[in-house]
Amino acid sequence: MSRPTPKIFHPSHYIESRFAEKPQDAPFTWAACSRYDNRVVDLRSLFAVPLLARALAGFLVSGYLFGLLGALLPSWGYHISADYFTVGAYFISVTAGMILFAEAARRLAANTLIHRILTFGCALATAALLYLALLPAINVSGWRMAGLFLVGGAAGLLNTGLFRAIAPGFEHDRAATITLGGIFFGIGCLASALLIAQTFYTWSLTAILLFLAAIPAGFAFLYSRQPFPALPLPEPTFRQALDDFRSPGAILFALLLFFQFGNEWSIAGWLPIYLVHQIGISPEDALLLLALFWLALLIGRLIVLSLLPRSGRAKLLLASSGAAILGCVILLLTNKAFGASIGILLVGGGFAAIYPLVAEKIGSRFPYYHPGFFNGIFSFALVGGLLAPGILGFFAAQWGIGIVMTLPLLGTVMVFALLLLLWLEQKVTG
Repeated sequence: MSRPTPKIFHPSHYIESRFAEKPQDAPFTWAACSRYDNRVVDLRSLFAVPLLARALAGFLVSGYLFGLLGALLPSWGYHISADYFTVGAYFISVTAGMILFAEAARRLAANTLIHRILTFGCALATAALLYLALLPAINVSGWRMAGLFLVGGAAGLLNTGLFRAIAPGFEHDRAATITLGGIFFGIGCLASALLIAQTFYTWSLTAILLFLAAIPAGFAFLYSRQPFPALPLPEPTFRQALDDFRSPGAILFALLLFFQFGNEWSIAGWLPIYLVHQIGISPEDALLLLALFWLALLIGRLIVLSLLPRSGRAKLLLASSGAAILGCVILLLTNKAFGASIGILLVGGGFAAIYPLVAEKIGSRFPYYHPGFFNGIFSFALVGGLLAPGILGFFAAQWGIGIVMTLPLLGTVMVFALLLLLWLEQKVTG
């Protein structure tokens, strides 16, 4: 018996499509996930397979954890304190946990079911948030770093498992899968900012963190009851990774990832503290403007999805990076909340298109590239970019809070320049 797929939504029209014939009582296999009509590129096709949809939804928790530290800083009193060195150490702790646990998960993934990695990641996130909730309010920066290390570890486990779980969707449609994952990721980041903003003056810090711990706990239960089939995919060796340094295109793409990740996470992590200390906005309003940044990123990715079928990738990338540069300039120069809002909308909207389209381009030129896997030179670039918010804290301790917007502005200019160089390199090499 064959089962027809319901009408599939496309931004410009509705299309009828069918899965390849598959008995309803046959066990699920990831191979069935890729048997779509190749002429159809849309979002509903990615949700037609329940396990793939559930994996994509897991990016809610990933975004929730990634966006948490920037939103928590005002609750920990850093809207008053100018101890930027400690804030930088917090970000380094998160990144260290993320890198170490992601590498451990990558090594275990060949012999461990994906759902176990996802379940443990969510459970670890719950435990880390409970630990942070129970810490006293003063003189606990070192203990907080330990908790944040575990939060980063949970994010590393989740990302490794989630990117392996969505690998069939990535093979089917790279740009749509990464963009859709990014949309869920943005919803998670938005949720963490809004939850803390709305409870900033009404709940205690302990109550906020206990409430935040409930969300990954729910996903831990969900993933523990739903195994994901193993999907072995080839990864480059370290020697092959070194070979990438001989390719100008690989180096340019790696630099692009480095600067883009550094820009995004520097602004997302430091925006509330920057707005409070540089512009004089209240902590609650600063958190709402952080939520506005995530909302602009989210809406921008939805707009990108609607434009993909009829707009050139190069035009979208250049326009997006140009908008982000303008937004950074406005944030650096403004002293009003309205100007900050305009700058945030431009930065968030501008950043929305860059990573999904760059990941698609990298995947088409370097077939071994899969987000969340070891990708040679590209993995080194991502790690470098994730370290940027922590390094900014050390710079801010030396030169003041203004540096946390100056360096992302320079980084965004570098992204624009690298996009132009990649365009020229493609024209020259064909």
